[in-house]
Amino acid sequence: MAAIAVRHCVHSTAGPAAAAHGGSRRHAAPSAALRLRPNSAARPLLRTSPSTGAPMRRSYGVLRVKTQAVAEVGHTFRITETMDALRAAGKKALIPFIMAGDPNLETTAKAIKVLNDEGADVIELGVPYSDPLADGPVIQEAATRALLDQGTTLDKVLAMLTSIKGDISAPLVLFCYYNPIMRRGPDLFCEQAKAAGASGLLVPDIPLEETHEIKAIARSHGLELVLLCTPTTPVSRMAKIAEATSGFVYLVSVTGVTGVRTKVATRVEELVQSLKSVTDKSVAVGFGVSLPEHAKDIVEMGGDGVIVGSALVRALGGSSSPEEGLQKMTETFKALRAATPN
Repeated sequence: MAAIAVRHCVHSTAGPAAAAHGGSRRHAAPSAALRLRPNSAARPLLRTSPSTGAPMRRSYGVLRVKTQAVAEVGHTFRITETMDALRAAGKKALIPFIMAGDPNLETTAKAIKVLNDEGADVIELGVPYSDPLADGPVIQEAATRALLDQGTTLDKVLAMLTSIKGDISAPLVLFCYYNPIMRRGPDLFCEQAKAAGASGLLVPDIPLEETHEIKAIARSHGLELVLLCTPTTPVSRMAKIAEATSGFVYLVSVTGVTGVRTKVATRVEELVQSLKSVTDKSVAVGFGVSLPEHAKDIVEMGGDGVIVGSALVRALGGSSSPEEGLQKMTETFKALRAATPN
């Protein structure tokens, strides 16, 4: 895929200044804002139900279903627990990302088990989507292979997770664009994701202002919603994102898409400190992290977690066989684990 800068994905939390975007939108899942926007430039009107006091949103002329008060009794939010425990012990989280269905779902299941057994603190699993705007060539190609070559579907991904959930101790975050969630219905999606063993959800293409409902629904099922910040996010908006996120703040280290890069952006330390000036939640850094040296740099810059995607996805899905891919992915992850204090 052509390298396209993050806009609708990470400006979901970063705001309109995140970056310019120049890629095809023919198959894209429109953001909630674009999907509901009429010709006028009307802004959302917020109000509360006169009977329950629960928030109701009339967004771009469309009245949404009101969000009822959410009962969270009995839910354990494992991502927050994990990140808080690591930080209290002076340790750093290593968070790998792989794409479901690449090279096939059987190998994905084996890879998740390997990452879990080799010490992943949290695992991100991508749900393949036809227009992954936040992702660079490596992950987009993996999604394409999963969709076209393997016929991977959301139902198949959830069935695979269900089959291995008893073997996985690390919390798992589903990285999913909003279109599949919208098509299934957020409540059913979250119910099924939780039943399959997920602990969290990351939806890169909805803006902060549109996350209230999905967050409430997710938490009602025991899922945490992780939000993103970018290098162009103003500190005032960082504070709002940090307040709304659960588990950790995902700090995008570069203005652009995911991908393998030669070094960590020089601004990361400044960005980490800016976030930590407005929140006591953990800050995990991703996008462009691929080498052990990158992990060490992020730790030295004050990051609480290191997120690695493209390097693992390329090793796993770009090899000559699934067996070779698993071996290369394992070696890559072990080197990163050794560089990240645990």
